[in-house]
Amino acid sequence: MDEVTKKILKEVADLHEIPTGAYNIRKDGKSIGRASSANINIVPKEDKSGIDIFIAPGTKNESVHIPVIISETGLKDVVYNDFYIGENADVLIVAGCGIHNCGDQESSHVGIHSFHLDKNAKVKYVEKHYGEADGRGTNVMDPTTNFDLKEGAYLEMETTQIKGIDSTNRITNGTLSDDATLIIHEKLLTHEEQYARTEFNVDLNGKNSSANVASRSVAKGKSKQEFVSCINGNSQCNGHSECDAIIMDEAVVTAVPKLIASNVDASLIHEAAIGKIAGEQIIKLMTLGLSEQEAEEQIVNGFLK
Repeated sequence: MDEVTKKILKEVADLHEIPTGAYNIRKDGKSIGRASSANINIVPKEDKSGIDIFIAPGTKNESVHIPVIISETGLKDVVYNDFYIGENADVLIVAGCGIHNCGDQESSHVGIHSFHLDKNAKVKYVEKHYGEADGRGTNVMDPTTNFDLKEGAYLEMETTQIKGIDSTNRITNGTLSDDATLIIHEKLLTHEEQYARTEFNVDLNGKNSSANVASRSVAKGKSKQEFVSCINGNSQCNGHSECDAIIMDEAVVTAVPKLIASNVDASLIHEAAIGKIAGEQIIKLMTLGLSEQEAEEQIVNGFLK
């Protein structure tokens, strides 16, 4: 692997070398490395770009890494990945995409990931997006993530975008059956004239299903952010949606919550807070010897952890 590939893998998947176990590394529109394991089978799709990942029932303490790297300016990459997680499995899935754009064109990645969790399956899904450029090109990232959680299934998603993406439209859809649980934590940073839109749509169809969707973001410069969430309580269920944003400089942040309860036993809550960094926080850190800029950076870094 060249140095660009190594750096991107570290940024989006915390990999310093080829991982053990199951993995698929995609670079500039094609796989450059793939391996399955005894319990995890990765199969290329025949009808379109992407892979199917089959995780056997009862699989425990295993992981799958599927990072994507784009290093060509002007490349528009589209990939469809489907995950089939068997009953009672408990696995870690690490995805993410990094773009290194050294030209003057737009490079983009559209990743459509669909998760199918069987009864009592458990998944932790980590997804990181990162961009860098040494030219005038722009980086675009438009991920779509779909979750179908069967009875008793549990999925926790950590999604992060904190550098180098000029435009992103992030869509997440979830459908939950009885006793299923969905937890999503998003961290997002925009600056200069970047644009980011996040949309969450969750259908709580099963009895005692629950969802907790939380977004933390910082908007700097003249960047713009939109947060849109809709939780549909179609049964006896619990749903919580939260947007917490720090706004700085000339940025614009919009939060659009939507709750729909169609069952008398649905309990749905939304919280939204948008505001600047409190002056007393900056002053307190400045008394410890930090400059105003250093104080702001410390607060932002702590907020996004």
